[in-house]
Amino acid sequence: MRLIVGGAHQGKTRYAETKYGGCVGGFQIKIQEWLRVGLDPFAETEKFLAEHPDAVIVMDEIGCGIVPIEKDDRAWREAVGRIGCALAEKAETVERIVCGIPVKIKGL
Repeated sequence: MRLIVGGAHQGKTRYAETKYGGCVGGFQIKIQEWLRVGLDPFAETEKFLAEHPDAVIVMDEIGCGIVPIEKDDRAWREAVGRIGCALAEKAETVERIVCGIPVKIKGL
């Protein structure tokens, strides 16, 4: 599995599609959907990884900035951050995209 992170609209998906031929974009939205329907996003992430061990996961960094007022939004923000850490630990490579430029954080 490969992980690509960065802020919104920084060119993550285009980079992943160009370099790897495809990706699972917007993983932070999958986490939000799982929370919304009452599923454990950590368990669902593990299931996803078991079914897609070679996935290229693209995820927005949403933990920087103002803390959301709504409890559900804070729970989502925390889950995205913690799942991002878990994905980075398991990933073969981790890249951060800033202004369309990749910065290798982990891996080859």
